[in-house]
Amino acid sequence: MALLITDDCINCDVCEPECPNEAISMGPEIYEIDPNKCTECVGHFDEPQCQQVCPVACIPHDPNRIETREILMDRYRLLTAAKRVA
Repeated sequence: MALLITDDCINCDVCEPECPNEAISMGPEIYEIDPNKCTECVGHFDEPQCQQVCPVACIPHDPNRIETREILMDRYRLLTAAKRVA
C-alpha cells in the first residue's frame, strides 16, 4: 500500500525531507504523498521514514492503494533508474 497523510497533519515539516523518493510535498492545506512515488521506503529503509518521524502519527497506509512488497520494489527500481538517467 502507498501511504497517505491524514487531516491530523500539523504541517511540522519533518516528513518531507525524510522521503527518499521525494513523494511528499505541501498540498493546499497539509502535506500530501504522491502515491506514484511512494514505495513505503522499500529499497531504501526497513520502515517508512515519514511514519518514523511524524510526531502525530498521521501517516497510515492508504486502504485504497493495496500494493505488495514486489510492486513497491518495482516502483523503487523505476524511480531510481529514472534518477540515474536524469
